[in-house]
This record gives sequence, structure tokens and C-alpha cells, in this order.
Amino acid sequence: MQETPQITPASWLMIALLAFIWGGTFMVTQIALTEMPPFWIAASRVSLAAIVMVAIWGARGFRLFSSAPTRNDITALLIVGAASSAIPFSLLAWGQQYVTSGFAGVSMAATALIILPLAHFFVAGERMSLRRTLGFAVGFSGVVILIGGQAFESTGAAFETAGRLACLGAASCYAISSIVMRRLPKIDAIGLATVLLLIASCITIPLALAVEGLPPIPSAKIIGVLAFLGLVPTAAANFLRVLVVRSAGPVFMSLVNYQVPVWSICLGALILSEPLPPSLIWSLALILAGVAVSQFGALKRLFAQTTP
Repeated sequence: MQETPQITPASWLMIALLAFIWGGTFMVTQIALTEMPPFWIAASRVSLAAIVMVAIWGARGFRLFSSAPTRNDITALLIVGAASSAIPFSLLAWGQQYVTSGFAGVSMAATALIILPLAHFFVAGERMSLRRTLGFAVGFSGVVILIGGQAFESTGAAFETAGRLACLGAASCYAISSIVMRRLPKIDAIGLATVLLLIASCITIPLALAVEGLPPIPSAKIIGVLAFLGLVPTAAANFLRVLVVRSAGPVFMSLVNYQVPVWSICLGALILSEPLPPSLIWSLALILAGVAVSQFGALKRLFAQTTP
């Protein structure tokens, strides 16, 4: 029996931290791409994260399921492992060769809209209401306005349609993995995060070898970049994602997808001196309004807890 999602102040803090971490990952990935091909970047960050998490998991006694898992539990674990990292990383790496970065950003934001109907049918306590749907639609419109003209521009590439489908496929993978993760029986969060990364490593390394051959030898600078990608936006963030999905639910977790583009643009302006789009304030207002409408009940309880 699934428990009703519990949204706490810690839940809000974790999704804000995740949005900040993932919002800055695009800049770091661009640096890694100067010396490493995309599939090997995905394989490297996932594998390094898995090594770190195995060490932590081992120190805790390799705990995982609270009771003997069934065949369905094992199958669900394999699905989440493939759909949470390996498959979407690979689809995005291939699809972004043929689509604009704006379309890729919008497709990731669409994860929240894909999760809504799935959670309605498959997750207890995540019923799809008019208010919740309206809030997510408002937030999505804010992301589209923020990205601007690039949101649905055409590149003219021969494989553009396939590239767009690949990006939407990645968004669907994130949605499905969150739903299935929430439905898993009682399980250790660190053990779950580790196993998911191990499964992803077993998929991404052979895929990178098949598509790109042996990896080039990176410079010391790029080794440091890959280490950062593995430790922060992959290992640490994957653990936080598991905590949020397992406690607060996949619909709440999907709010991260609206915040990431905001942080990406703001960090780009702060660190790389990129221009801020004139639509930033209006977009941010729509995104925050969407969050407020869709999570009105959770916000009401949050402020009730903090009011003396």
C-alpha cells in the first residue's frame, strides 16, 4: 500500500537545491564537450557517481529492500535504472545534435505535464485536479516564454523530427521512472540511488563504446570537470531526487523542471556574462504562479508550520 505523499519544508529545500545544481550543469557540460564526446560524458559521470555511491552504500552494509523483493520489484528497479539516467541521457545526447537547445529545454519542462496524468492513475494521493493542471500549464507557459524564439524554431536538419522525438522520449523516461520509483516497496534511499546508477553504468558504457569507440584521454582540466559532473549533479543530485520522489511524490518532484531553465539563464549571465532575456521577470512570475497554484495546499501547510 502506497503512502500519501508528505511535502515538508525539507522537500521544498531539496527541489530548490536540485534546480540550482541542474541549472548549472549545462555550462559544465559545455566545457566537457570541448574534449569528450557526448556519450562518453554521460557514461563517465554516471560511472563515477556509481563508484562513489557504492563506497557509501557499502559503509552502510549494502542495505536495500526491507523484505525479500519479488520478481516485480526487481523488474521495476531495472526499469527505473534504465529510464532515470541511461536512456534519457543517450536520447538527449543524440537528439540535441539536430534540434535547438530551446526545444530541448522545453521538452524537459514538459516532463511535469507528462507526469500529471500518469500519477493520476498510478500513484496514490496524486489525483489530477483542475487547479493542479492549471498550475502546471501556467508554469510550462512561463518556461516557453523564458526560452523565447528558440522554443519551437526549426534547425532544418534532416533528422530534426527524430531529434525532437528523442528529446520528448527523454522527458517521458524521466516521468515514467519517477512514477515507478514512487511505487517501489520500502527501500533504503542510498541503496536505491546506488543501484540505479549501477544499472545506468551497465547501459551507458557499452553504448558509448558502440557509438563512439574508445574514449579520448582527457586533460587534467576535463578530468576535474568530469569529476564534478559525477559527484554533484549525478551522485548527490540522484540521491536527493530519490528522497524527494519517495517522500513527496513524482508530481512535486516535477516542479524542478520549471526551475532549471531559470537557474541556467541566471547562472549564464552571472558567470559567463550572457545577456538576460527581457522576458525573465514575466517568465519567473508565471513559473512561480504555476507552482503556487499547483501546490496551494502544500504551501498553505508550509506557512502554517512556520507561523508562530
